[in-house]
Amino acid sequence: MKKQRLEKVIGNMGKMGLRQIIVSDPLSIFYLTGISIEPGERLYSLLIKDDGSAVLFNNRLFPADEVDGLKIVWHDDKDDAISGLAEYVSDGSLGIDKKWPAKFLIQLQEKHPGIKPVLGSAAVDNARKNKDAEEIELMRAASRLNDTVMDEVISLLEAGKSERKMAGMISELHVEKGADSSPGQIVCYGVGASEPHHEPGNATLKEGDSVILDIFAPVNHYWCDMTRTVFYKTVSPEQKKVYEIVKAANLAGINAVKPGVPLKDIDYAARKVIEDAGYGQYFTHRLGHGIGLDVHEPPDCSAASDAIAEPGMCFSIEPGIYLPGKWGVRIEDLVVVTEDGIEVLNSFTKDLQIIY
Repeated sequence: MKKQRLEKVIGNMGKMGLRQIIVSDPLSIFYLTGISIEPGERLYSLLIKDDGSAVLFNNRLFPADEVDGLKIVWHDDKDDAISGLAEYVSDGSLGIDKKWPAKFLIQLQEKHPGIKPVLGSAAVDNARKNKDAEEIELMRAASRLNDTVMDEVISLLEAGKSERKMAGMISELHVEKGADSSPGQIVCYGVGASEPHHEPGNATLKEGDSVILDIFAPVNHYWCDMTRTVFYKTVSPEQKKVYEIVKAANLAGINAVKPGVPLKDIDYAARKVIEDAGYGQYFTHRLGHGIGLDVHEPPDCSAASDAIAEPGMCFSIEPGIYLPGKWGVRIEDLVVVTEDGIEVLNSFTKDLQIIY
């Protein structure tokens, strides 16, 4: 087991009044054990108790090495796996992972009616949101890879290549350079760039298009994520103006980050730049999201967030302006809160670029 991470989780359990929790998110199990499994529909759960004991319930289909401090209880498809789990839980409150299937919870309640299930995900989520030194180094490396991919992607933009084609090329580049995988890239041309999460289609480049490239991938389990906007052949005065506004908002958000600052204030710092320029209604999403083992995870950097910036937190700063039916601009960087300020993980240029 990852001892320091387990201690953080147990400390959070104490704050929540929990003596036992079931962790089922494979990413959280990896975070605590180093075991990486995608179990599909089969039972795969980690039971943690406040005495430091940890028991993993795993199907024999998914081999796993022994881990110090971890007991593995094996089952196969013909076994009643939940009965095995029921033997280990205690009466009283039991923290349940938000991702644990309801069918398993109902079966466990039938086998062990003395439990009182409560939502327990925060015990692990709040540990994961503050990255340790090992995790931050992995995220630095992932972002360096993403910077390299972005540079190559922009050089490959040309007439005749559809959004879908470019999205596929981005995925191929990520994997070629060492990413674990590269699903669902966001590539938007022209009017498609007026939709923040546009689905890449058959559109091809036209002169004057803004091009949003939002590229992301897990590298050694940790995600990188970056967005840049470039222009094809020409850029209009309004496009140039909007680009510089979004860039200024991105920098304002970055400059607002330091320990102790409410994340909603960081959102406001960036949003105010866009609002003061008269485009507030066209910035239609939160400023950023947490990132780590998952591409979107706590903390949330938005006006609705009650989180306070703490060392080790990693999240995106990604303001945008989207003009319906016309085009859009978004610029995104990942940042890590340090003991005395901030580290920006992306180094790829934010200067306005015109592609010919």
